[in-house]
Amino acid sequence: MTHPSTPAILAVFSLTYLGIAAGRVPGLKLNRIGIAILGAIAIVIFSGLPTAVVIGFVNWPTLLLLFGFFVLSAQLRMCGFFDWVAGWISAGLGKPAWFLLTLMLATAGLSAFLNHDIVCFVFAPVVATALLRRSLNPVPFLVALALASNLGAAATLIGNSQDMLIAQVAHLGFGSYALWCIPPVLLSLGCAYGLVWLLSRGDLALAGPVPNGGIPPPLPFDRAHAIKGLVIFALVIAFFFFSSIPKEIIALTAAGIHLASPKFRTEDMLRLVDWPILVLFLALFVITGAFQSTGCGDAAVRFLAHAGLSLDSTPVLAVATAVLSNLIGNTAAVLLLVKVVDLAHPATAYVLALANSFGGSLVILGSVSNIIVVQQARDLGVNISFRAFARLGVPVTAACMAVLLAWAAILH
Repeated sequence: MTHPSTPAILAVFSLTYLGIAAGRVPGLKLNRIGIAILGAIAIVIFSGLPTAVVIGFVNWPTLLLLFGFFVLSAQLRMCGFFDWVAGWISAGLGKPAWFLLTLMLATAGLSAFLNHDIVCFVFAPVVATALLRRSLNPVPFLVALALASNLGAAATLIGNSQDMLIAQVAHLGFGSYALWCIPPVLLSLGCAYGLVWLLSRGDLALAGPVPNGGIPPPLPFDRAHAIKGLVIFALVIAFFFFSSIPKEIIALTAAGIHLASPKFRTEDMLRLVDWPILVLFLALFVITGAFQSTGCGDAAVRFLAHAGLSLDSTPVLAVATAVLSNLIGNTAAVLLLVKVVDLAHPATAYVLALANSFGGSLVILGSVSNIIVVQQARDLGVNISFRAFARLGVPVTAACMAVLLAWAAILH
């Protein structure tokens, strides 16, 4: 359905996504989230669409599911679980190759089920500090941490917010997604480990003095509450597999149990919820929903198909997703693509999810987890340059995309 305000909607959509791609607006203190919020406000004001219609563009089940998992991750973080795992990994520093493997496997495993941004936020300073104390160069290990987080998050429907959205839109099953996606994720992790070690094993010595930096003390490990959190999380996954209850209801029920905690205050737990991500999703739902209502998205897809670049083609979809993820961010890319790509066939949704996560490893700006690791390292006096990240990220991404395309071709 088109409407008289199509030019205004297209203008707001174009300016918003250009701003997201640039990451800032000259003269203003806006970041990508602020730009998206302004775009959503402009849609409400200038689109001519009734407020009820604009609100209807928001995928509320996805937002509720995200909130539930943010609370689940917050509880495990507050009981010291993440710090305990990070400390356990750091005990293997005497064998750098083994330490790298353990780091990547643990990061990927946790990122598959918990908020991978939180995994990076907690792991990065602990790992970096342990490496610096041993006079080892933390840069390749920290880049490997970010890469493993991106890859591991693609293994399940709850590994990152984009996968949750794709699952809701395409009505994907938790088990069927895992069966299709875990093999290429494991193969990609193997490629990533091999490439990182091959390209970095001669660069492990710390050049220069240990940077001046500090790390807050780890949260004390509360075994009882960690067990409680892990048991509840396991029950959530079990209900996802064996129950027809909507996923957002399951996640919210678990979050409610944690919020009714005798130990952790509500405000402390809610402080760890990634509210900016929820607001970003809310804003982009409004913007992309208004764009799709004009019919221009479908017209653009038909134009590309006539030009030989059909998004129904697995290679085209995978490459387009990876490129967009690095130009405008993986969240904005998925929220745009789910509006114009036909996700009726589950394999298409699987490719979209994996390409989004794999492509996010290319450069620093490709994923929020990359940015978190770089920022955490900078706070400790460790500089991870764009070139240093890309030196590992580019070959790893190329190898992982090749794995994805080969896997899709085998199962086609």
